[in-house]
Amino acid sequence: MHTWPGSAYPLGATFDGGGTNFGLFSEGAERVELCLFGARGGETRVPLDEVDAFVWHTYVPNIQPGQRYGYRVHGPYDPAQGLRFNPAKLLLDPYAKAVEGQITWGQPVFGYTFGDPDSRNDDDSAADMMKGVVINPYFDWAGDRRPATPYAETFIYEAHVRGLTMRHPAIPEEMRGTYSAIAHPAIIDHLTKIGVTAIELMPVHQFVDDSVLQQKGLSNYWGYNTISFFAPHNRYAAAGDAGQQVQEFKGMVRALHSAGIEVILDVVYNHTAEGNHLGPTLSMRGIDNAAYYKLEEDRRFYTDYTGTGNSLNVRSPHSLQLIMDSLRYWVLDMHVDGFRFDLASALAREFYDVDRLATFFELVQQDPVVSQVKLIAEPWDVGPGGYQVGNFPPQWTEWNGKYRDTVRDFWRGEPQALGEFASRLTGSSDLYEHSGRRPVASVNFVTAHDGFTLRDLVSYVSKHNEANGEDNHDGADDNRSENFGVEGPTDDPAVLTDRARQQRNFIATLLLSQGVPMLLHGDELGRTQQGNNNAYAQDNELTWVDWEAADRPLLEFTAAMARLRRDHPTFRRRRFFEGRPVRREEGAPVQDIAWLRPDGTLMQPEDWDSGFGRAIGVFLNGLGIQERDRRGEPIRDRHFIILFNGGDDGIDFHVPEVEYSPNWEIVIDTAGHRADSAIVRPGDDIRLEARSLILLSEHPRVDVEPDHSVAASLAALAAVTTPVHAPKTEART
Repeated sequence: MHTWPGSAYPLGATFDGGGTNFGLFSEGAERVELCLFGARGGETRVPLDEVDAFVWHTYVPNIQPGQRYGYRVHGPYDPAQGLRFNPAKLLLDPYAKAVEGQITWGQPVFGYTFGDPDSRNDDDSAADMMKGVVINPYFDWAGDRRPATPYAETFIYEAHVRGLTMRHPAIPEEMRGTYSAIAHPAIIDHLTKIGVTAIELMPVHQFVDDSVLQQKGLSNYWGYNTISFFAPHNRYAAAGDAGQQVQEFKGMVRALHSAGIEVILDVVYNHTAEGNHLGPTLSMRGIDNAAYYKLEEDRRFYTDYTGTGNSLNVRSPHSLQLIMDSLRYWVLDMHVDGFRFDLASALAREFYDVDRLATFFELVQQDPVVSQVKLIAEPWDVGPGGYQVGNFPPQWTEWNGKYRDTVRDFWRGEPQALGEFASRLTGSSDLYEHSGRRPVASVNFVTAHDGFTLRDLVSYVSKHNEANGEDNHDGADDNRSENFGVEGPTDDPAVLTDRARQQRNFIATLLLSQGVPMLLHGDELGRTQQGNNNAYAQDNELTWVDWEAADRPLLEFTAAMARLRRDHPTFRRRRFFEGRPVRREEGAPVQDIAWLRPDGTLMQPEDWDSGFGRAIGVFLNGLGIQERDRRGEPIRDRHFIILFNGGDDGIDFHVPEVEYSPNWEIVIDTAGHRADSAIVRPGDDIRLEARSLILLSEHPRVDVEPDHSVAASLAALAAVTTPVHAPKTEART
């Protein structure tokens, strides 16, 4: 086959209209062969004779999109030195933009002979390996524009491509479970109805089904087993042609953007599907094992901060280049709007400890493309010191695990300091303000893919993971959940009423909290996994959203709460509360927030640990927002009071009675519809049922000037009493 020298950049397979340039990095290789596969499986090997800066490259004229290919890399095989070259193993290009086929598990895809990990196995793996596919990079984006939704206005919906769409009756069966299904009007209409501004897709990078799961009749449903950082997972494509995977994914992004919805990808750069020293040889292990993976002192073994067998070597410039090239590709070519980094602490471990100044974060900081999209860290890994909530660099937002735990504990009545709950509700300034970040650094969530669904959170005390085939030993034991007296399904009306109220409590708290709310797909519909809190292997009706069994009242409640948040900047402030009278640009100083005891008076320092029967109120001043809108105008809003009762007994909450106080309107009562008037007057006692939340909105009085309101009155009251903010350890909430 006639070839040209080609170029060392870019890496991967790049079609230019007349042929394709191929480039592969390998510092330790002695020889590299490009393997081209015909429609009937025949293999043509093309030697890569050109090498520049350890990049082996060639240009092959007339190679068109759809061409399947892989590599064979020659070099020493010495596991004790971290060297695992073996040309008998066909290797997937780490830069492949599309992938065809799946792994056929067996001896050929392993570099050693079963039972002897230090041996070398020379069975040819080509017939059992997935192949890279040359793609046509052109796509008609038809004026696609990124929504570029500010963080303060963002509402994230964590979703699974298959789980969200497999049982939707309005989606054609042949389309379900695909990128095209996510782009279907039925899904987009639902996302729009509940106010979602960004969909965070669980892993869509090409991943591998584990052999152990296949032997059990299960599969890797979640997808945290990546083998290619550039290719969209081929099983999520409705199109049969492997080259169309990319086009279909782009079409999904374009459709979501047209509806004003951003696309965020859950990405797994901390490890790959090749596992530990007993894993298969599929790609990077056979290309340059020591460059791509972090090895132990005994270089036969892999450092594992992820619990999956290996960790990517983020000290290596070539591993870092791979990650950054991948991120830029998904932003520039695929038009995605951000990333959620799985086990992000692992990316900060250049040596051993987690380092927030690690090279990876420095590269992201200065990158003109990646630094401009949404960056969300899962701020922990499984290694020592891996829990790093609040410790990521200023440019990053984080999944706030402390928010999840605190809110769950409050609503199940667990003893805790009210100051902790107050801090989580107001944006977790104790975690983020010290690094110059704002409330939007906190991605607030009550449930996520890993753990109970919202319905199961209020229906089960214990996990029920028997379907996973691990004797119920997998998954977390500390769920901070409750079942209201019955484990699992029940027909008891009282139990069902309590569970419905508790779900409303969680939804309301999430959407009234400062920060960025994230909802797990199907929670608004009452989705259940029958108590399975680790459904990573369940690609079936256990995990798929049952649209026809949707909890319609909960859906409408969620949509109403999202509209409330969207319409009122009080609940999505860009700055932390001051907790003291602050001067506006016009008028007298006003109090932006005040914490209330059940008797309607201001919280005192000693009150924060007393509990008050798990009840607390918070006044939010709509005139105390020290921000401007996009046109430069000062932001003003109504006043609100939120009343929380996480205890087992109902209480009477006294509505503050101060000079110029307005009437109040009950906007939300999670205990259900009230028989009495929805208007509450100053000095009234309002019944706050056990485990319930009430939101009061200012009901203006026509005989009162706008500035002569409860805002000024509370500020004056605070000036002659003790501070109204939470304890100093909770920063300025």
